[in-house]
Amino acid sequence: MRMKTREIAIGDVTIGGNHPIAIQSMTNTKTQDVEATVAQIHRLEQAGCQIVRCTVPDEEAARALARIKKQIHIPLVADIHFDYRMAIAAMENGADKIRINPGNIGSVEKLRAVVKVASERNIPIRVGVNSGSLEKDLIEKYGGVTAEGLVESALDKVHMIEDCGYQNLVISIKSSDVLMCVRAHELISGKTDYPLHVGITEAGTVFSGNIKSAIGLGLILHQGIGDTIRVSLTGDPVEEIRSAKQILRTLGLAHGGVEVVSCPTCGRTSIDLISLANQVESMVTGIPLDIKVAVMGCVVNGPGEAREADIGICGGKGEGLVIRRGEVIKRVPEDQLLEALRYELEHWKQEF
Repeated sequence: MRMKTREIAIGDVTIGGNHPIAIQSMTNTKTQDVEATVAQIHRLEQAGCQIVRCTVPDEEAARALARIKKQIHIPLVADIHFDYRMAIAAMENGADKIRINPGNIGSVEKLRAVVKVASERNIPIRVGVNSGSLEKDLIEKYGGVTAEGLVESALDKVHMIEDCGYQNLVISIKSSDVLMCVRAHELISGKTDYPLHVGITEAGTVFSGNIKSAIGLGLILHQGIGDTIRVSLTGDPVEEIRSAKQILRTLGLAHGGVEVVSCPTCGRTSIDLISLANQVESMVTGIPLDIKVAVMGCVVNGPGEAREADIGICGGKGEGLVIRRGEVIKRVPEDQLLEALRYELEHWKQEF
């Protein structure tokens, strides 16, 4: 059961309320390099990204947003650190949302200047707080960096903006400590109805970051907490989208797209199953079908294990099987399994 939060429109994507959890990522190109940034955003769009964020460290980057926005198809968020003028410039150049930490924006007067422009343009503000920037007084109060301190810091920043007369807000409260992050979201979800942007910050490489994010996001989202997510990985941002989609599908919070299941291999495996499974996973990316595809390594247990899949292939010695909903429909040479699966997927699209 999703926690009830207020609806916030970010461009043409609305989060909160009963809206689906939106998937975000952030570019790692230089924002000033419009061509490279647009190219990366197009790849993210194709992978399923619904909201994208770019850093805005200077005026040139802020001006680039206007040219970037004209060439993309998803809402554009400006990431601001320290300089309130960049927040204003980003909004003036078409940012659909800005991400700031009101505590480091400079002063109440500077924050009011940012809020004034956001209010005039009805642009949401994401209030971002993370464990690496927790204030010293809160560290002293709680005896270190804690979930309780993160929540108090975030709500303090929210109140600063509310005191400026603005409530078009999204809250982001992140830590690289997975269990601390989970606890912080549990605490804050009972104290506010603003939508929450959820993620494990500085999660690490594609390998370790995926594990941390799957555990952290899984624990948070399974409790009905969270309205938009980012899987933060040190790598190609497209990997963040693939991982986020898989996390949401696994939790039953998103549907659509081909789910690939494959066996872990054993001594009975007589084909290069690892390579085949990876080829299948790449092949089905972007196919608009809500089905399960099984890739199995032997004809002994494969048909039975693939019974719950819509389509399956099982490798054998010299030949393989193609299976539809538990029934063997054809035998093909081993080296034609991938093409046989491709053929079945094409016909599935036509039939359904």
